[in-house]
Amino acid sequence: MKSPVALPCLRPGITLLTLALFTGCGDSEEKDADENGPLYAITTQLLVADPVESYVVVTPQAEQTASLSLDGAIKVSGRALGVGIPRSGSIYVVSDESATVTRYRLNSAGSLEPAGTVSFANQGVTSLGEYQANFQFVSETKAYFFDGATAQIVIWNPTEMTVTGTVPLPGLVIPDTILAFSGAVVHVGSQIIMPVGWRPVSGVGITKKAGVVSIDTATDAVSIATDDRCGYTHDAALGLDGKVYIATEAYGAAVRRVQETAPEPCLLKFDPQTRAFDPTFYRSLADLVGGGTAGALIPGAQGTAYVRVLDESIAPVLEGTHPRTMASGTGWQWWELKLDTLTATRKTDFPSTSGSVFLFESENQTLYTEFGAGAASTTLHVLGQSGKPTVTTQGLSFSFVQLR
Repeated sequence: MKSPVALPCLRPGITLLTLALFTGCGDSEEKDADENGPLYAITTQLLVADPVESYVVVTPQAEQTASLSLDGAIKVSGRALGVGIPRSGSIYVVSDESATVTRYRLNSAGSLEPAGTVSFANQGVTSLGEYQANFQFVSETKAYFFDGATAQIVIWNPTEMTVTGTVPLPGLVIPDTILAFSGAVVHVGSQIIMPVGWRPVSGVGITKKAGVVSIDTATDAVSIATDDRCGYTHDAALGLDGKVYIATEAYGAAVRRVQETAPEPCLLKFDPQTRAFDPTFYRSLADLVGGGTAGALIPGAQGTAYVRVLDESIAPVLEGTHPRTMASGTGWQWWELKLDTLTATRKTDFPSTSGSVFLFESENQTLYTEFGAGAASTTLHVLGQSGKPTVTTQGLSFSFVQLR
């Protein structure tokens, strides 16, 4: 935020002599805004590079239209993420190529400097990729890492950069499947509610099972709930009734589009009080939007969420099209779903974008990602304001942290 200045800039109409006395007033404010205004770290993955590499870009731009340069960015080997507590001045950078977390701190010049590491290797962890939401920060001294590969939660101290414990999750292990935690979680009181999905180790498909891991941040007590009616339920939104609505993500919908035998994309309801799925509640996502390839549940205004529907006039599905390409490609419409009445309305003012979406919080806006063709770029858009575009960067950006 801007600091107060002793002499505010004058309105038009003041004499030229008076204006001359205050030459540079606007420049002073701009400099002050640069030094004290919002600053962000956007981590982007260049999947087209060989080998794959990532960059952590520090920028004051997130809500303005701009193209970000990678000049001067921190280079990281592999697919990297930048995670942390918003406005804390620190970011923790990880990669799918190691089990090491590297902390960077913002210095007085507005640059990031290394400030310690911690490794999860002794806990059997070999990779720290996947999604930003796999890292959940409870406080400056307590955080969780949800690891699908080892089916456990690693508890660590972001200040001391030490591991303080683990919570094994053997109940999530299903033979011949890959366990994947969600890229979106819900917080209810002291609970972190993490959706879970499974897919086969080989081939294209999803496993017909929904899951939720709920952890009490005060006690580290964990409960696991599963449901056999749905698959790849990675998206969640909190309803006005206090229940958590959980749905099949866009990838699961894309699998269904190319495999008729795949589980139907659906909507389930989870009760944070009982920590169980409601056995009486089930909705087909396609039925909610009048048919078509439908997936995802992206939180919107209170009590609402967005479902994505593939527009095949924009993105035709050809023989051999891979569901990953379909889910990350363009052509997905936005439909607003009222969670109390379960009525959905097409948002015609929103441009059709990529199906896979991540939400980021900037100073004044909630932003969502749009991935360009061939994993070449990521553009952020305002959730609302007809999807107004803001910054664009090279590669795929799966993580975003406001540093100050």
